[in-house]
Amino acid sequence: MKFSQIISSAFAVSSAVAFSPSSIQSRHYSSQNSRWSHRYSTVEAVNGDATKTETTEASSPIPNIRLSVEEKAKTVITVCSSGTLCTKSNSDGIDGAPFGSFVDYVLDDEGNPILLMNELSMHTLNIAGDKGGLVTLFAQFDGKTSAEGKKGQDVSRCSITGTVEKIDQNTAEDIDALRMRYSIQHAYADQVMDSPKFAFYRLIPTKVYFVGGFGVLAKWVPVGEYRDAAADILAMEANGIVSKLNKEHTEDLMLTATHLLDLAEIERIRVTNVDRLGMDIRVTTKGRRRNKLITDEFRIGFRIPVISVEDAKSEVLKIFQEAWEKGNGYDWGDTDEPGSDVPIAKIAADDLE
Repeated sequence: MKFSQIISSAFAVSSAVAFSPSSIQSRHYSSQNSRWSHRYSTVEAVNGDATKTETTEASSPIPNIRLSVEEKAKTVITVCSSGTLCTKSNSDGIDGAPFGSFVDYVLDDEGNPILLMNELSMHTLNIAGDKGGLVTLFAQFDGKTSAEGKKGQDVSRCSITGTVEKIDQNTAEDIDALRMRYSIQHAYADQVMDSPKFAFYRLIPTKVYFVGGFGVLAKWVPVGEYRDAAADILAMEANGIVSKLNKEHTEDLMLTATHLLDLAEIERIRVTNVDRLGMDIRVTTKGRRRNKLITDEFRIGFRIPVISVEDAKSEVLKIFQEAWEKGNGYDWGDTDEPGSDVPIAKIAADDLE
């Protein structure tokens, strides 16, 4: 049942749905501490870094409603548990050439990738033959972990370049934690980790490179900032949340685009991503000229960062609630229209003939 249907049928919302009467009124006190008087700002060009910021009716800075590049990079490396390890070949005829191997990994407490490798594997031999040499671990979201099931170049990916050190299982203080993490993440690990032919290796980053997807932000990430960053708490669940919103809340999304984003003649609307700070929405509208379509990307932020899937659902439904209220002319007795303090940023635009 759509949120708008719930309200219009009963207005007194029961505890069986996501809102209680007190939560419907919650915007009165939450908005007092999060005033955001601009409707939206352009913060990023469609094919790269932001080149300008245009603010309309602005009286305060844009709130932090987007993950930092460091957080995005850490999220990719944390969510992924396998990738491609690129080493320098020692084999005859291709000596010095890049050599890619599929590997599994986990992370230690500092975000360093930990590899469990066979001493006879080609990548292990390459590392042994290039003492102190650099390797690169490349990881990217797959269709299951990326929002909207994106694939190929559309997904976020991250490369970590650094040196590999063999872990001494007799002296490493974190070896027990690493063994447990590997055993939980990779079912086969218990069968091989005690074999003398296998050993744990730690990749110590010297460079981190993040790519957000095809034609979007790409940036080198300082290693220290990568280490300090936290992975997004919703990353593993984002795809499911996005899918549910697009399948079951089309009417609510239309209300949001119409009354909070102030758009008209909407052809299509989709949620493309959700994280702890907000959600991304792609809206296609009719242009002024015949047969012209305009596609815009908007960021709709949560008033507070969420710490669970249930929190995220609640914040999304609050946004839908305020869009419905504004569309139906509800006035709660304060000076602001419903949804006026929801942080919104326009992040990309594209005209299609």
